[in-house]
Amino acid sequence: MKITLLTGQTFDFKNIFGFEIKIKKSPLAKKLTLRIDEKKRLPTLTIPKRCSEKQALEFLKANQDWITNTLAKLPVKIKFSDGENISFFGRNYTIVHAPNQKGSCFEGNTIKISGNIEFLHRRVSDFLKKQTLDSLSELSLQKASSIDCKISSITIKDTKSRWGSCSTLGNINYNWRICFAPIDVINYLVCHEVSHLKHPNHSTSFWKTVEELCPNHKECRKWLKIKGKDLYKYF
Repeated sequence: MKITLLTGQTFDFKNIFGFEIKIKKSPLAKKLTLRIDEKKRLPTLTIPKRCSEKQALEFLKANQDWITNTLAKLPVKIKFSDGENISFFGRNYTIVHAPNQKGSCFEGNTIKISGNIEFLHRRVSDFLKKQTLDSLSELSLQKASSIDCKISSITIKDTKSRWGSCSTLGNINYNWRICFAPIDVINYLVCHEVSHLKHPNHSTSFWKTVEELCPNHKECRKWLKIKGKDLYKYF
């Protein structure tokens, strides 16, 4: 990304800072804001309508160390590979490439993936997403039944930051990457979203229902807040 000042001088952000920066000009913004898109590992600068390019450049220079340190703390993106060990719903599995096998499946403590090796990462992702949907659906229905509520639909998505959501129509969405979390954390997320079927807010009554379904919800919520970003290492 490049920016040109009124003087005619052009700056290439990658050459200056060592990383790409996304620039967004917003007529609604009241001040310069900077955030990190953790999924894309991309700093994003929002510039207000009346802000000059020179001010934006100076703002970036002033926050360069923060950007560098924040990017360094993000988990390194990796692909699923043959022989790799992963945690799925609290259980450890080894990925095994089985090119001559028909379909993919769990077998003991292994996940056997068929097809050509160049498609291994995508096939593992597809398999885990399907298994995640099945497991989360079963657990969600159990929890909903225990508080006399009904779920309209359950889907999984690849969201940037939200781990789950529940609409007033009873539609629950989950971030599929929650499957890599400890089983207690997965259980907490399900209890949290299911509780919204009864209380579409974060009132005292809502948290009381969460605690009834998941007594250790505070510890699990803290884990997700601190370590949740690590679950994004697989892209």
